[in-house]
Amino acid sequence: MTESEMEAGGERFLRQRQVLFFFVFLGGSLAGSESRRYSVAEEKERGFLITNLAKDLGLSVGELTVRGAQVVSKGNKQHFQLNLQTGDLLLHEKLDREELCGPTEPCILHFQILLQNPLQFIPNELQVVDVNDHSPVFFENEMQLKILESTPPATIIPLGNAEDLDVGSNSLQNYTITPNSHFHVLTNSRRDGRKYPELVLDQALDREEQPELSLMLMALDGGTPPRSGTVQVHILVLDINDNAPEFTQSLYEVQILENSPINSVIVTVSASDLDTGNFGTISYSFFHASEEIRKTFQLNPITGDIQIVKYLNFETIKSYEIDVEAKDGGGLSGKSTVIVQVVDVNDNPPELTLSSITSPIPENSLETVVAVFSVSDLDSGDNGRMVCSIENNLPFILKPSVENFYTLVSEEALDRETRSEYNITITVTDMGTPRLKTEHNITVLVSDVNDNAPAFTQTSYTLFV
Repeated sequence: MTESEMEAGGERFLRQRQVLFFFVFLGGSLAGSESRRYSVAEEKERGFLITNLAKDLGLSVGELTVRGAQVVSKGNKQHFQLNLQTGDLLLHEKLDREELCGPTEPCILHFQILLQNPLQFIPNELQVVDVNDHSPVFFENEMQLKILESTPPATIIPLGNAEDLDVGSNSLQNYTITPNSHFHVLTNSRRDGRKYPELVLDQALDREEQPELSLMLMALDGGTPPRSGTVQVHILVLDINDNAPEFTQSLYEVQILENSPINSVIVTVSASDLDTGNFGTISYSFFHASEEIRKTFQLNPITGDIQIVKYLNFETIKSYEIDVEAKDGGGLSGKSTVIVQVVDVNDNPPELTLSSITSPIPENSLETVVAVFSVSDLDSGDNGRMVCSIENNLPFILKPSVENFYTLVSEEALDRETRSEYNITITVTDMGTPRLKTEHNITVLVSDVNDNAPAFTQTSYTLFV
């Protein structure tokens, strides 16, 4: 290859119209101001006033209109609406913090204010504040406990937990139990912050004196006023059973593809008990499992098989920690933990959201912004990395701006007399296997300017009279 051929190849490579999603370039003319954070309590009605955007931006209402102010949210979500007559930023719909963010705190919605002439992106955040609109709920209508009469005082017996969808001080804070001479209840916290109760034996039991006890367990949240949930705890006092079940593994770790079919067995847990008869018969169950785990997995009480009963979604939940209990016929139990890692597959095509388009454009204008758009992909890793491109034979280029926003710009002055219309296809392709893509078509019209003087068909004419 000659030196001139190598230089030509390098130029073609540099002019290639592909923009990698993870190279973010912020042009000076597109730079936004410092991010503002607003807050609103969840469950506010549509039309609730968040702020006066014109005042916050230091613009008049007329300037907002002239500059074509828009509110752009991630993806195609429309949480906000902008009143251009007043400059007020309003809620477009009632917000449910638990639906938007689940247990994540703080609950932040990111959005951009898009202004034109000049083009400007202004990042903003809305914090959705929790209100105490959920009560603690137990998963069971009644808890059945079997406790040996030989159980020594200070023994701790695990109890089923309640769940409260609220967060912070509005979440579940404490457990109490009916006052009695045999037990009190402790409130403990898991690593993820969820509270669970444990029953502590204060005084030895005597099956011959009192074979059964019924107590009321109450879960209280920290709201004002507090909300509560209750469940009946029925205790059956048993004769001696001196061996508790033991799992073959204290920790099971499995990986499963997010597109695995329903009813797939992901792991089988196993425990053994040295006792015989009913005291050696083992049944398996979930222990302190959240509602999400119970909706997603099913545990066979006899075989120990754990199956998926709901389609997994890596983009929503990447891993699960499942505590499993093996209980024998005498009420003794052993515990094990199953860690399930959900493996991402490329099941989400890229999304392209068009924010603005300018058409027609004057034929003699250079570097005119034709369109502004953003791209996103719910997948992760290579599955979520994207390449944006347009055809190579067009006088337009793609430029990255802020975050995942791009602009389509005319690369040179256009000539309406040569070509008055362009049909541009923007292609967004991810890097996963198989590669998924999205295409969006834009039609750009070129408007005429007075750039051609009249011309005679010939330079001289000869007349004979």
